[in-house]
Amino acid sequence: MEKTKRTERITAVTRLLTDNPNQLFTLPYFCGLFSAAKSTMSEDIAIVEAALKKHGLGRVETLAGAAGGVRFRPMLSRKDAFRQVEDISRELCDPQRLLAGGYLYWSDILSSPDIARRMGYIIAGEYYDAGADFVLTMETKGIPFALMTAQALGVPLIIARRSSKVYEGSAVNINYVTGRGSIETMALARRAVKPGQKALIVDDFIRAGGTARGMMSLMEEFNVEVIGSAFMLAQENPSERHISGDTSLMLFSESGPDRLLVRPAPWLSQERDETL
Repeated sequence: MEKTKRTERITAVTRLLTDNPNQLFTLPYFCGLFSAAKSTMSEDIAIVEAALKKHGLGRVETLAGAAGGVRFRPMLSRKDAFRQVEDISRELCDPQRLLAGGYLYWSDILSSPDIARRMGYIIAGEYYDAGADFVLTMETKGIPFALMTAQALGVPLIIARRSSKVYEGSAVNINYVTGRGSIETMALARRAVKPGQKALIVDDFIRAGGTARGMMSLMEEFNVEVIGSAFMLAQENPSERHISGDTSLMLFSESGPDRLLVRPAPWLSQERDETL
């Protein structure tokens, strides 16, 4: 194979890494792909790493050892994450979004690929080292957000349904109590997950946490460990909460009969050991 120029290698390496978040690529793989020496590819990867870090576009990590390699992890600094979540919070505070019964219209936010991607990257950044084998969500509105989180983590997305589907084979069905006190059903195909795996629960919204508690109970039926739960929007100081330790990007509270106050979660404004 004809040797490629450095600019071409760097462009291709960047594309491969960013298109496959959290996936390990070995140095020999790149060497064979571009007919380049290990020292040359190491220099190229260092250039990509420095550029992405400088512009806050993500983190390139090199893992040593026989099972090591190079991987890209999409990640936003806390400062950038707070700013982006603050912009969305401000938009959700529009009084025209408040619907009858105290509901909030935000389907346009949830269905925006760009917003779902950015919010997914923020959540993924908090769980990279937790070792999740898959992301679990409940149909249907939280799917875009959960999918982008799974994509950033480099793991599959598993969707729990309100009823089992014949084309998914046999399923486990459980009953759970919703936040409003009603009894509903949740189902998951038996082939979807394996015992001993680890799940990260991701959904669009949490009030009392009944659905999230249901997903945790469902994972117990599969002997799967839940390593965390994350939501785009959560009610601030609910009268009761069926789960604890969850991570939410935004909090909402009633500031009047015709208005909801939405703000970024406080943890987004806290400093951390930034590596970007």
